[in-house]
Amino acid sequence: MKKFLFLLVLAILPVFAYEVYSPDDYAYKPLGDKLLFVIDFSNSMSEYINNQTKANQVKELMAAILPQISPDTKVGLRAYGHTCNFLAYNACRSSELITPLGLNNSVQIATELHKLRPRGMTPITYSLKQAVKKDFNGYDGVKHIILLTDGGENCDESPCEYAIALMQQRRDVKIDVIAFDVEDGEDLAQLKCTADVTGGNFSEADTKAELFKSMEEMILPHRKEVEAVIVK
Repeated sequence: MKKFLFLLVLAILPVFAYEVYSPDDYAYKPLGDKLLFVIDFSNSMSEYINNQTKANQVKELMAAILPQISPDTKVGLRAYGHTCNFLAYNACRSSELITPLGLNNSVQIATELHKLRPRGMTPITYSLKQAVKKDFNGYDGVKHIILLTDGGENCDESPCEYAIALMQQRRDVKIDVIAFDVEDGEDLAQLKCTADVTGGNFSEADTKAELFKSMEEMILPHRKEVEAVIVK
C-alpha cells in the first residue's frame, strides 16, 4: 500500500509539486565548469553483467571518459557504499569525497577509483547533500553532478524530495542520473525525479554499451575541443 501511494504521489508531482528547471542561460562558462561524479560502490555493484562486475565496468567507463573532459573543467569524485559498516547509522553515511574538485586530475581520479571495492549500502540522498553543502562550497556558477547508481535509496531518505527542496532554495545545481541495471519502478521514479527537477538528464543503462553511451552524452558540455585535421 505504501509503495502504491508513493507511485501515485510521483505521478501527480510533475503537475502540482514542482516545475522542471530549464533556464535560458543554463550554459557552462570557459574556465568555470564544475563537474562532480557521484558513483555507487554499494554491495550490489559486485554483481556480474556479461562476465564482468558492474563496478569494473564503471572503472573502465571512467578510464575512457576522463581523458575526454576539458582541462578547463574542475572535476571531482565522490563515492558511496564503499565501506562496510555493521551499524545502519554509519552505513547510511558511507560517502566520501575521494578527489576534490580540481583541474587536470583525471589520472588521480582513475587511480583512486581503481582502489574502491563494492561493500555497503546506497546512501544517495546523503551523498547529494554532502556534495552540495561541502564539495561545492565556495564555488560559484553552475555546478554539475553526474550520479551513477545501480539501485535506489535504501537509507530511509528520498533523493527526489531533496532535489525539490534544493530547487526551492537555489538554482545553480544540475543533477544528471544514470540508472545502471535498475529494474525497480519506484527506484527509477525517484531517480528520474531527481534529475528532472534540477533540469538534469536521466538515462537507463542495462548494458555496458548503453552505460558508455549515457555517460558520453552527459559529459558533452565538458568535452575537450577537438581541432579538425585536414589530410591532403
